[in-house]
Amino acid sequence: MSAGQAAGPAAQPQRAAVGVEATVVDETLLIRLLRRAGRSIARPAIECFELLIDGGTPHQARLTVLAALTYLLLPLDLIPDFIPAAGFSDDLVAITALLGLCGRHLTPEIRERAQRRLDLWFPVNR
Repeated sequence: MSAGQAAGPAAQPQRAAVGVEATVVDETLLIRLLRRAGRSIARPAIECFELLIDGGTPHQARLTVLAALTYLLLPLDLIPDFIPAAGFSDDLVAITALLGLCGRHLTPEIRERAQRRLDLWFPVNR
C-alpha cells in the first residue's frame, strides 16, 4: 500500500446510492449544511426562550409565548392535522401569536443574548 492510499474502509469516502448511480458523500459539507440549517431553525426558538426568561418581558406576553409553544409542541390539537387545510390552521394561529409577540417584545439585548447562545450551541467555524 502506498503512502497516498487510505488504510481501511473507515478512511475511505462513504458511498450513497442515488437512483442507479452511486456518488461520494462529502461528510464535512453535509455537517456544515446541517449546522447551518440547525442555526436558522434554532434562532427563533432561542429568541423565544430568551424572551421568556427576560425580566423585562410583560407577564401576559410570557404566558402567551409559553401557551403557544406548549400548544405547538404537544401532539394534541384542537383540529387534528390530518384534516386537509383546516388541520394546520390552529397551528398557524399559534405561530402568528408567537411572531406578533416576538416582533413587539424582542429587544436588541434579547436578540444579542440569543445570538450568543446560538453561537455557543451551533458554532459557525466547525
